[in-house]
Amino acid sequence: MNTLKTFMLLAAMTALFMGLGYLLGGAGGAAIAFVVAAGMNFFAYWNADKMVLRMYGARRVDETTAPNYVRIVKELARRANMPEPAIYIVDNPQPNAFATGRNPENAAVAATTGLIRMLSPEELAGVMAHELAHIKNRDTLTMTVTATIAGAISMLANFALFFGGNRNSESGGGGLIGALALAILAPMAAALVQMAISRTREYSADAGGAEICGNPIWLASALERIEAAARRAPNEAAEANPATAHMFIINPLNGRGRDNLFSTHPATANRVAALRRMAEAVGSAVRRPWG
Repeated sequence: MNTLKTFMLLAAMTALFMGLGYLLGGAGGAAIAFVVAAGMNFFAYWNADKMVLRMYGARRVDETTAPNYVRIVKELARRANMPEPAIYIVDNPQPNAFATGRNPENAAVAATTGLIRMLSPEELAGVMAHELAHIKNRDTLTMTVTATIAGAISMLANFALFFGGNRNSESGGGGLIGALALAILAPMAAALVQMAISRTREYSADAGGAEICGNPIWLASALERIEAAARRAPNEAAEANPATAHMFIINPLNGRGRDNLFSTHPATANRVAALRRMAEAVGSAVRRPWG
């Protein structure tokens, strides 16, 4: 059911992209937009992970350069019975993390320097287990493709707004009015689709991550600390690329006090409450050391 829902949401984003193409060039523009969208999906399937890592200046690390962090991720991957992902660090003071890649065999996880400095080993294990759960659930491909299409929709919407749409379109055209309407509504609709895709997957990854690391309280504690710290530390790279915000464990746009109406993440308090209920159910509310 979740797979079908995700497919329908991605189809809706493609339709939005085609609608903008129609606004700019009529039926021919819609056809071109469809071909471009198909090409983007194909390109994103093979390259979106590399694009996102490059966008955030992520650097790959190993046990020599980041021993504790790398050992935690490798141990979690072993516990989850999945291939070890490529492991990256992003030089950013905002505590956050994300995963990317088209499948578990070709995946990567990245944590910011702010996250690694701030969290205890147990909390870091909870966060990285959450990211591994995204990979195991094959969320990462959906999230990177969604980011690619959403970014293209925003770009094309600005293009439509600038040129005023196809004033002589076969539809009789709304001209500038139609361009203004779609240029405003299309990115909003794309944001809603991202929100719908991301929110359900975050809860699932929270539960999966708690199972992988062995203690839901570790992740609950980390989420509370990350949420508070992220509000005090703007993520400039995320602000420049808001279409990728849904990939992070906590909304990276919090540092600018953005309106949460279109937040791609569930309320942190709700996520923490769900994890604490899970801890009570499995009897793991008492903290034990990582290892």
